[in-house]
Amino acid sequence: MHTDAVFRSRRSNVLAVHGMVATSQPLAAQAGLDILTAAGTAADAAVATAAMLNVVEPTSTGIGGDCFALYWDARTKQVTALNGSGRAAGAASIEEVRRLGYQRMPMFTGHAVSIPGAVAGWSDLLARHGRMTLADVLRPAIRTAEEGYPVSELIARGWATQVQKLLRSTDWQSGDLGNGPEQPSGHELLLDRHAPRMGEVMRIPTLAATLRGIAAEGRDYIYQGDFARKLSAHVQRYGGWITPEDMAAHVSTWDEPITCNYRGVTLYECPPNGQGLAAILALNLAAGFELADRDEPDRLHILIECMRLAFADAQQWVCDPRVVPIPLAELCSTEYADRRRRLIDLRRAADDVSFGLPHAGSDTVYLSVVDGEGNACSFIGSLYMGTGTGLVVPGTGVSLQNRAALFLLDPAHPNALAPNKRPYQTIIPAMTTKGGELHASFGVMGGFMQPQGHVQMLVNMLDLQMSPQQALDVPRWQVADPDDGVGAQEIGGRIMMEEGWSFATLAELSRRWHRVVPVDGFGRGAFGGGQIILRDPQTGVLTGGSDPRKDGCAVGW
Repeated sequence: MHTDAVFRSRRSNVLAVHGMVATSQPLAAQAGLDILTAAGTAADAAVATAAMLNVVEPTSTGIGGDCFALYWDARTKQVTALNGSGRAAGAASIEEVRRLGYQRMPMFTGHAVSIPGAVAGWSDLLARHGRMTLADVLRPAIRTAEEGYPVSELIARGWATQVQKLLRSTDWQSGDLGNGPEQPSGHELLLDRHAPRMGEVMRIPTLAATLRGIAAEGRDYIYQGDFARKLSAHVQRYGGWITPEDMAAHVSTWDEPITCNYRGVTLYECPPNGQGLAAILALNLAAGFELADRDEPDRLHILIECMRLAFADAQQWVCDPRVVPIPLAELCSTEYADRRRRLIDLRRAADDVSFGLPHAGSDTVYLSVVDGEGNACSFIGSLYMGTGTGLVVPGTGVSLQNRAALFLLDPAHPNALAPNKRPYQTIIPAMTTKGGELHASFGVMGGFMQPQGHVQMLVNMLDLQMSPQQALDVPRWQVADPDDGVGAQEIGGRIMMEEGWSFATLAELSRRWHRVVPVDGFGRGAFGGGQIILRDPQTGVLTGGSDPRKDGCAVGW
């Protein structure tokens, strides 16, 4: 393992041949494995796992959020991309938000709620790639929500950070909560108005009832009828615009993935409105450097600079391409990468990083599934910032996402808030092929860490020849959140470095004008949680790794 970093996990790779599931909570991984053993496909197991995560990790994902998936069909040898993200309401208005005094999109009011796309995504994934019904795959999640489960360690810690938001407390870190009823419904996701502690048994009967409704009626339970009316009324109570008509109009889309070639493998990412473009751009840049034989500070400096350039482009261009055209072919071309690569100085961090002109020239869950036939599903779902807005639709156990908070209030920007438009999305699954066969299904959750995680996992596995578990174990780095107003335009930017890198490496990065911010303890959660399943096309052997920064595991049979 070519690294000087000292952090190590004692976890071994998991090996199997008939199927494997890797995700951030063991009960969810087991739910998916049960579907595989019952002859389900990777799609069936992915939806079962995702639904279970709604129950056992509801502070990260849920029916009120979105999802994306990449699916490898072993029969056709094709990768398809599912966009299960929602759009802004038909009445969404920059003028109204500005009239209320906001200089940027509010994060926790009804204005931040976009149409939740998760359940439509589940349904569409099963329709194209599954063998089972929603009723079949939701059964484990329904049972667990009704009977209860002991809350796992890191999830309990994250849950505690959401209590004040769920209760709309004036002590919440943001005053951006909006007006609403005196008795908010966030208590449905709490135990006597507190977060469940590790080992406490949590039951969510209202969520179980919602899941039962979906099992009985399919996606229409969410997008038609009583649930849609309740959701719309609750969002409007907190200032938002969603109507039952907006809910009924929602559809997922199947897209052509965007790709790049890196060290002999093809990386697949969902196209915008997701930020997978940032990973493609960064790896196109990194492909022009020999990384394996460089010392650690050199390698990290190059990758950080590649990532900063990639984010500059992504922050400019990622939007809803059905509303604003994006020059994807030019952005993803090797010619564009060659031109941008000239901006990288091997001796120091760039003073200023701006986006290029190609024509001229926060909490999430991720899961990976591979079935015994070699089909694979790389799947990600999220409410964005923990429980999203923290607005729980009364009597349903469903917390609503705050994805619309990622819109901009500049009408001239491609990602400007507009009616029926999808916002910039941080959640991105990844998949690689090699020689026309599946190579790996993987992802790293965690806001703007995600494309950076994809880059680091591939460099670890391909340049540094690490196994999946090794690739996940080693310390990570992160370019500061590109929208936080701190890092991207300042000299060297702000680079968060996880505990475990050597002092010599940190010192050398500082000498090259990177603003190094060491992170240790539970702060390491900022570096996301990843899952990787690698498949040997000759033997069918699956090698799985699961992130030690989360509660989960890889399981196989």
